[in-house]
Amino acid sequence: MKPPAPDSPAARGYRMPAEWEPHQATWLSWPHKRESWPGHFEPVEPAYAEIVRALAACETVHVNVLDAGHRKHVEGILGRQGVSGDIRFHLFPTNDAWCRDHGAIFVVRDGADAPLAAIDCDFNGWGGKYPPFDLDNRIPGRMAGELRVPAFRAGMVLEGGSIDPNGAGAMLTTEQCLLHPNRNPSMDRAAIEQRLKDLFGLNQVLWLGEGIVGDDTDGHVDDLTRFVARDTVVTVVADDRDPENRPQLAANRERLKDMRLADGTPLKVVELPMPAPKFCEGQRMPASYANFYIANGAVLLPTFRDAMDAEAARILAPLFPGRKIVPIDCLDIVYGLGTIHCLSQQVPAA
Repeated sequence: MKPPAPDSPAARGYRMPAEWEPHQATWLSWPHKRESWPGHFEPVEPAYAEIVRALAACETVHVNVLDAGHRKHVEGILGRQGVSGDIRFHLFPTNDAWCRDHGAIFVVRDGADAPLAAIDCDFNGWGGKYPPFDLDNRIPGRMAGELRVPAFRAGMVLEGGSIDPNGAGAMLTTEQCLLHPNRNPSMDRAAIEQRLKDLFGLNQVLWLGEGIVGDDTDGHVDDLTRFVARDTVVTVVADDRDPENRPQLAANRERLKDMRLADGTPLKVVELPMPAPKFCEGQRMPASYANFYIANGAVLLPTFRDAMDAEAARILAPLFPGRKIVPIDCLDIVYGLGTIHCLSQQVPAA
């Protein structure tokens, strides 16, 4: 394997931990852009408060808001719904709410000064689809400054929802997203792989193909396949209710069957169902149970008022001993084309 670039995070001993490793906090950006939920914004804030409730029961919650008036508005919503805990507000205005993709991605190292650092990736609105994104693009640096940790410029367009690490040197991603010309057209596959290794302390990148139908991010892996242990993934599969998704999900399932970690260990693969297709005014929504978020004491599972909600919870429960599966009704939230994992970004303990 090629050595990491000098002065890169990997060369300095940093790695991206798995999501199930201990957190000091979760970071969110409060939703405010009504155009992201056209005609359906009113239920979103109360639903979002339920995400904050579940997180605040486990760990500190940082929340980006537009200004002092917006903070008062959000505090009112949380107060009316009886949500409390260590909730810290930051007057860091954003263009939209998707903190997984516009927030800093954190890396850690052992036995050294500066055990926590932030990776500041370029954000271009998922390939230029949703301008403006200038405020979102400033958020990683503002998060790093608030936490007083060093920040490394990634030198590439990258969203947090497009990658999923096992904390032990492997990372999942998709060709549809990372190789899309609307992200990093001057970088080929080999260059992208090396940059990921340099940024996140990896020894391998595991490539899946296409993401789910309705995902406007060009196939983010956090709607598709997720590590739940060093050598174990869950991956969504489609049945006869969802013929649009069956071909690409079956192809990804075949790839996973043949994947090996760097030490030769095959991946254990657990299948998750997909909910029945969900639509908003004729547009397919990216409703997926793979968009769960792993907090310190809980796994927040998006649900969709669907017959498969309980089955998804049943499958995930034994994979997370010691954590409670907390269903969060996301049928209103997913009308914005994302759910819990898309909205959240973990800050690892260091």
